[in-house]
This record gives sequence, structure tokens and C-alpha cells, in this order.
Amino acid sequence: MKALLTTNLGTTPLLGRGKVRDLYAVDDALLLVATDRISAFDHVLATGIPGKGKILTQISIFWFDFLSSLVPNHLITANVDEFPAALRPYADQLEGRSMLVRRAKMYPVECVARGYLAGSGWKEYQQSGTVCGIPLPANLQDASKLPEAIFTPATKSEGGVHDENIPFATMEKLLGTEVALELRQLTLAIYARAAKHAEDRGLILADTKFEFGTTAEGIILADEVLTPDSSRFWEASGWKPGGAQPSFDKQFVRDYLESIHWNKQAPAPGLPDDVVERTLAKYLEAFRRLTGRELAV
Repeated sequence: MKALLTTNLGTTPLLGRGKVRDLYAVDDALLLVATDRISAFDHVLATGIPGKGKILTQISIFWFDFLSSLVPNHLITANVDEFPAALRPYADQLEGRSMLVRRAKMYPVECVARGYLAGSGWKEYQQSGTVCGIPLPANLQDASKLPEAIFTPATKSEGGVHDENIPFATMEKLLGTEVALELRQLTLAIYARAAKHAEDRGLILADTKFEFGTTAEGIILADEVLTPDSSRFWEASGWKPGGAQPSFDKQFVRDYLESIHWNKQAPAPGLPDDVVERTLAKYLEAFRRLTGRELAV
């Protein structure tokens, strides 16, 4: 199986290519296509993970349906047979990995929920005992469970390379208090429901980030949701605070790049077959565990 690294949909207007997704304009809607590109340390690697885009898309579709009673979302259809006729000739690039979605005015804030201390939250806590300015109990460890889930928004830096944690007060200034409060409430409600589902499947949802937009009907959940690219999932049975936990994401990729002492500058290297295979297996396992289904990629 060959990785799909770039899409080409003929005369369909391409709006941009992100680290993973290609975005097209389709009449008054948008088409999100998840490629098999994989990034690490802010660089897209020369090698893709075959089928990764399909796995991410199908996980998002599962969660959009699972959460639909809690929050509306931007998905119109993921069935290529229901796409406009001009897209049908490109079914081989679109099948299983694309979503036709509603346009929305996106809020310029990543809405992050944390139930456990990890990543940038752990780094800040070590320095100040806080995460996004929220005081936390003393003597927590890396991967400790928090007394309750917290909302820690972030903004995109120039160029969208890094997320930068911000206090809630800054989010209020950006969006207005009413919208900021609604997004915080929604984020924590979604996290609680998703974390309970993950727990029932033997997984810990340590943290996750959401993107919301607004339409004439109000706030909607957009982009991807609760995938291994936007969330930390840990094996519940192996959880042990005091260090980084094995996760269902691209940790094999990061570990390999560290092992070859890559300087984290372009051009990014490729990956050996065994790292590709182990990474794909991790993404597939995440899909199986979360949805209870098998997926042919």
C-alpha cells in the first residue's frame, strides 16, 4: 500500500495544504482531505504512513456522531457518492479520507481540556505550579491525574507553527466573555463524555484540543476531533505517574528521529519501514479500541 502524500482534484480550487489535510472549496462548502502525511517537530516528513488519513477521518466521523446530541458539527457527508459530480472522478483519492463540511467562521483559539498533567502543561507546572495560570496542587508528577479537568486555551503563533497557552482572561478579550464561557463549558462537557467512553474502552484521554466555529445557527464543532493527532490517549492498565506514558500517536516517529540525532531542520528525513508499520498499527489500534470496529486501510 502506498501513502497518499498530496491530492490533486483537477480544477477544484485548492485553498491550502496543512501538515496533514488538503482543503478545497466546493461551491458553498469545503472539502477536507486527510492525506497520509505525518509531521514531527513542526516538519512534514519525507515518508507518509499509508492509510493514516483514512484512520483519522473515520475516528473523527465516529466522534462527530457520538457527540451530536451535545454539540452540532460541520460534517455534511463523508460519502463520496453524495459529493458533487465533479469530485467523483477522484474517488480513489477521496474514499474514506474526506469530509464535505459546512463553512464556518473559525474562532482563533484552540480549546484544550486537560484531565492529566502532560506536555506543555507539565513544563509550566514545574516552573510555576500552574497551567495557563490555573493554580494546581503541589507535588504533582508528570502524568498525574488532576483533581478535575481544566480548560487551558491556546492561540496559534505567527504561521500556525506552535500553539501558545494563554490565560482564560486573554481568551475573553479575544472573543468576548459570553463566547469564551460557552466554549469553555462545551469543551469540558465534550471532554467528560469522551473521557468516559475512552475509560469504558480501557483508555485514558489525558488531554485533547478542539476547534470551534460559528454559523448562522450558532457554534459548531469543526476540523478533526479526538484523534491521536489532537489528543493524548494512554493505556489505562499501564498508567503510572512519574514520567511520560506510552501513547496512541506518533511516538515511534519522534523516538526514531531523536535516535538519529536529526537537527530538526528542513529537509525532514524519511522513515524506515518498521517505524512506519509500528506507527500505523498504533493508529489502527486506537481506531479499534475507540469505535469497536475494524478498518481496512
